[in-house]
Formats: sequence, C-alpha cells, structure tokens
Amino acid sequence: MSGFLLHGLLILMLSASSMTQTSPNAPCQSASADIVAARISAPVELNAGHPSKEWERATPISFCEDWQGKNAAPERATVVRILWSPEMLYLRFECRYTQVTVFADSEPNGRRNHLWDRDVAETFLQPDPSREKFYKEFEVAPNGMWIDLDIGTGELVDLKSGLRRSVALDEKAHRWTAELAIPMKALTANFDPKAEWRTNFFRVEGAAEPRYYSAWQATNTEQPNFHVPKAFGRMRFEP
Repeated sequence: MSGFLLHGLLILMLSASSMTQTSPNAPCQSASADIVAARISAPVELNAGHPSKEWERATPISFCEDWQGKNAAPERATVVRILWSPEMLYLRFECRYTQVTVFADSEPNGRRNHLWDRDVAETFLQPDPSREKFYKEFEVAPNGMWIDLDIGTGELVDLKSGLRRSVALDEKAHRWTAELAIPMKALTANFDPKAEWRTNFFRVEGAAEPRYYSAWQATNTEQPNFHVPKAFGRMRFEP
C-alpha cells in the first residue's frame, strides 16, 4: 500500500464549511463507477476550511465501504469532488474520521515517504487506460503532509508533480478536508478533455492493524491492496 513538521502550505483550521455538512441520512457509497470533473474558467483558490463556490459545480461521489465492498462505516465516509481546467486538476476530499494518526516529521516542503503508514486520503489517476500498469498516485494526510508517485516502473518513483494543497481539521465534527491542485502537465503530456481516464479513491486510518482501508471501487483482494488497475472507475471531463 502506498505511503516530515510542515513548513509550507499547511493550513489547519477549526471550522468546517457548510458544503462539508452532508446529511447523516445520505448514502455513504456511490452506486456509479463514474465521476465527472466539472470545468472551470479561472484558477481556484485552495482553502479547505472555506471552499470556493466553484466546488459546488462538481457532482460528488462518496464511499465508506472497505476494499472488498463490505463493512460500511458511515462514521468514516469520504466525499470526493473534482474540477478541471486545461492547466490544472483540482481534487477535494471531505473525510469523516474516528481518530487521527499522523507522522510528526516530513521533508521541509511537507513531503513524506511511506505516508500510507498513517492516515491518508489517496487517488490513483490513469490518463491512458491502455497502459494498465502505469498511473499516478497522490496522497494527503490530515496534517497536510503529502506524497506523489509515478507508478509502473516497479519502483517508488517521485513524480515531482508540483502539486499544491490546503488542509483543514475540524476536531469537533470529526472531519478533515483536503484540497489538491495538480498541474495537468504532470499527469499527461497531451491533455485531451474528450478522453476518458481511469481512477480510484481510497482512505486509510489507524497506526496499527487492523487498520481501516476503504475504496470507492472495491479491489476485492484477499488482503488490503489498492493497486488493482482493473478495478479503477471512470473519470470524464465536463465540456
């Protein structure tokens, strides 16, 4: 499973936005295997605690079941939204939690190897589905630490994507939120908004086994494993 104090763009806030106040009766697992990225015409300011109104344009997906599609845990539900422009892909994670476990050390810019050994939200993005073993991995922790990886070579290769992020933690509501801005050029050399990408989204919570592993699209492996490209869902770009 993919996974130092922060001196960069870390933003910790103690208030949650109204957009994160999802209904407790809302289903915590989206039935569809599709997510649509909403198009925007101007850059979005990252502010996880007070999100831009642009995020309201994106249709959210949600998940709370484990990597096998079982054991729904609404108290650990995750909501994901995506925005795009020709220059940037934006992702927003809204994560309910029962307990936060994070690393205390990182590189000066917040990057942290083996981040997945603590609490994270993850996305795998595959711009070219014909190359099944090749995709990009992005992780963010509740304290703003992050990692990006280029998967497919058989080694953990730093993607050096140039991503930016904002994180907000609401301890009272047991919710943490993260926004990522990823340069499109780090994802694909020739972006085609008419192309269909493959993607999946995940959560990990806890410092010791048994940990909580959940997935938007179940990987159905015997042991927790998110690296199953054939299980990825579909991502389309709104015209």
